Amino acid sequence: MADLLMIESWLQSTGLMLPPLLRDAGHRYVLVTRDPDLYRLPDGAPHPVLALADEVIIAETNHDAALVAAAREVAARRRIDGVLTTCDYYLPAVALVAEHLGLPGAPAEALRIATRKHLVRQALVAGGVPDVPHAVASTWEQARKEAASLGYPLVVKPVDMNSGTAVRKVVDEAGLAVAFAEATGPERNTRDQPLERLALLERVVEGPEYSVESVTRDGVTRVLGITAKTVVEPDVEGGSGFVESGHLFPAPLAPDARRAIEDHIVAVLDAVGLTHGISHTEVRLTAVGPRLIELNPRQGGGYIFELVRLVTGFNPLQVLVDLALGSEPVPGPAVAASAAVTFLLPQAAGVVQEVRGAQRLADDDRVLAHETPSPGREVRPGDNNNRIGHVLVGDPTGYQAKAWADEIAASLDVVIDAGAPAR
Repeated sequence: MADLLMIESWLQSTGLMLPPLLRDAGHRYVLVTRDPDLYRLPDGAPHPVLALADEVIIAETNHDAALVAAAREVAARRRIDGVLTTCDYYLPAVALVAEHLGLPGAPAEALRIATRKHLVRQALVAGGVPDVPHAVASTWEQARKEAASLGYPLVVKPVDMNSGTAVRKVVDEAGLAVAFAEATGPERNTRDQPLERLALLERVVEGPEYSVESVTRDGVTRVLGITAKTVVEPDVEGGSGFVESGHLFPAPLAPDARRAIEDHIVAVLDAVGLTHGISHTEVRLTAVGPRLIELNPRQGGGYIFELVRLVTGFNPLQVLVDLALGSEPVPGPAVAASAAVTFLLPQAAGVVQEVRGAQRLADDDRVLAHETPSPGREVRPGDNNNRIGHVLVGDPTGYQAKAWADEIAASLDVVIDAGAPAR
């Protein structure tokens, strides 16, 4: 049994799954949070992050000195074996606290770089890793100048947000103006942390998109596998967004392509200095080789962590715990040859009236998990935060998982009243 320090958490997906995993393994954790009231379920009941905590410490987790002081106070009166979080925004804080307590973790500076997209690009340039042509802009005039130099089409994104928020493909200056304002307008993220308000401009690269799930320990990276991703580009004001509409694990890749992607990921992680931790790295396989889309120094979202577990036996959340404790991750049993998830996406803004065909999901043996939107839910197209449900399937013996997931999702009819637009 181990005692861990959990610094904040996501509310959905991994945030829901990690607390019971820790409990079932016999571990205890102290939750450090600036606002316990954040951890409530829609019905007002305590979220598992709060309900299963052995102790809750209220501290200003957005202030490094206050957080380190709180962590030291806890460590002075009870054993702490590791520090972790599922929330991207607190990964640098976790690394900093681990450094101060002498516990396993990546260098705090590496996590600061890895969670800021423009600093990752700078690290690749410095490390001689082939990269996407890009520029950073803090003002509109600078954005116009850099865009003219790079050439359209471009992808514009904030440097320090997640889930594809405000990531836009633009084809002209009018679209750039909207995307730049969206990327640099917000002053704080959803956890009330100040944003840098910089826009990263990247030249569009063509090719299929993949994500690579990796474990790095003592500076050595092991690739757990590669996920094939289906990405759609819904129309939004000023251009188009990017929404991941489905995932397939393992990706059907030729050996040479797989090796090229894996080598590229190792080079990226080395350039950033990520010597310890789990990572979810997105790339496109272009005509001139793999090119980084984004680096995420955490387990994959969008149920990728579940696909990896089903096929490899490695539960990325368990790997997260193992690495926090300095242990070598060990796989459990694999139960599928391939696994896939297809997301339900709103085709228009409005209010969900019903989901036709949902009653059949419980009787389909191929479906391992599913979620559909409740009537009355307000929806709109946009980014990954706007997905409204999913179907997750596994193929025990073959590679039909993605075809099955797409077929089952297509059989569902989400009826949306576009006359009652989402607010």
